[in-house]
Amino acid sequence: MNLSLAINQWQALLGERQVLLGEAVTATYGSDTSGGVRHIPAALQITDHASLPAVMRIASEHHVPVYPISTGKNWGYGSSLPAQNGCVILDLGRLTKIIHFDAELGVITVEPGVTQGMLADFLEAGNHPYLVPVTGAGPSCSLLSNALERGYGVTPHVDHFGAVTDIEAVLADGTLYRTALREAGGEELARLFKYGVGPYFTGLFTQSGFGIVTRMSIVLSRRPECVKVCFFGLRDDALLEPAVEAIRAILIKLPGTVGAINLMNQHRVLSMSAPYPVDRVGPDGLIPQATIDALGREYQAMPWTGFATLYGTRRVVAAAQEEMKTALAGVASRMMFLTPERARTLANLAKWIPGQMGKRLTSMTSTLAKSLQLVAGRPNETALPLAYWRNPDFAPAQPDEPKNPARDGCGLTWYAPLVPMRPAGVRAYVNMVKKIAPKHGIEPLITFTSLSDRLFDSTVPLIFERSRPEAVAAAAACYKELFETGRTHGWFPYRVGVDTMQTLMDLQSDSKVFQSRLRKDLDPHDILSPGRYR
Repeated sequence: MNLSLAINQWQALLGERQVLLGEAVTATYGSDTSGGVRHIPAALQITDHASLPAVMRIASEHHVPVYPISTGKNWGYGSSLPAQNGCVILDLGRLTKIIHFDAELGVITVEPGVTQGMLADFLEAGNHPYLVPVTGAGPSCSLLSNALERGYGVTPHVDHFGAVTDIEAVLADGTLYRTALREAGGEELARLFKYGVGPYFTGLFTQSGFGIVTRMSIVLSRRPECVKVCFFGLRDDALLEPAVEAIRAILIKLPGTVGAINLMNQHRVLSMSAPYPVDRVGPDGLIPQATIDALGREYQAMPWTGFATLYGTRRVVAAAQEEMKTALAGVASRMMFLTPERARTLANLAKWIPGQMGKRLTSMTSTLAKSLQLVAGRPNETALPLAYWRNPDFAPAQPDEPKNPARDGCGLTWYAPLVPMRPAGVRAYVNMVKKIAPKHGIEPLITFTSLSDRLFDSTVPLIFERSRPEAVAAAAACYKELFETGRTHGWFPYRVGVDTMQTLMDLQSDSKVFQSRLRKDLDPHDILSPGRYR
């Protein structure tokens, strides 16, 4: 490897200002919510996708490993950090063009730096009736990267990669990958038909390092006539199993009308609505159950809280609402159906209530209104305060500065296993998390999100004080035990962070051999995202 010669050639190609070295690299890309660190020798800030083939030819010639990122906001999974030490960052966050938009059929083609917020602004400016495929990560996060990580959301297109049709990528040697349908049949058909013609290779570029995806076409969901959210609670933890059965029945009966259904335990709801009770923690550093119960009463958080989104015409949504009431009868309490408009009205009314009650209602209804903005396809930072729960003293340099948990010192690692939608199995999974997390000083915050009528993805945020080395080590040990124990019971993550990728590869044999055979031809020097899911 000849890094210095590669850097000289990159500086000549891109300009010296686009090649970061030394402390500038660490300051810009070196922080992660896990507390992990990497040696990153340089970073290239790409401003024109046309330069990437030459960038990769230089990397290939000098055997310099590189690691592409979009916005670098993969919080809880590695942020901007490479999977291995010694990789040069390729920052694609400045590639922010919306290359093409089919306003009639609702397909958009974007570069890696186009964020959820940028797309929302674009659609609003043109009064286009489509929804942004939002996530809880916020408006400043890349659309393209979330789809490549096979992320999901709560809008009608729950599976974000499922909405991807066409991509273009730069390979390790600087050559281009384009889909067969785009080359042989034309761009329009490629944008409109996911699987193209001939072998389907596009999936190889997800959760991998086979290429640098420089453009992606995404089918947007059309904004429906009516959006409603159903909120409900479970008064008793023992109602979890019948709630799982009811959720499965709803998803079977109302496909396409009901989006993803979320179910959150009391701990998880309080982490979103109540300040961390720093003065009420027990000697073990955990919040006592008596305090959880008291906060639950104060913030109206039941043992479990669910919400489901309904999309369609007003008549279809009204009919679906009645079906949901029937399915959840005898299980759910305080069932409430709200439109985003109604939620905004409640938030405005709460501001007029005086005293502590008014402050608490204002906070709760404001969060509610912002949550409904999300399901209506408008990204915001409603979910991000979760990362700051154990970092309550943080104050941004500027009041309107976007949140950045990695930069701001927050401790967060996601454990996100797939859990079959079987009541007994869901209960066993909950028991596992509630047993393991407290052992490591971690509050057991649990969410289930339906990916289908057969499967949940559960997200467990391991929140800790990143400033304390012992807390960083405890969070890592907690993740390791959850990962290993969950695997023995049949629960396994749908994605992992950069520190777990080697562990993932150690569990494979045949699939690893297949991937190695592909990489031998596509990337013989192993320079593109080494260690990433391999």
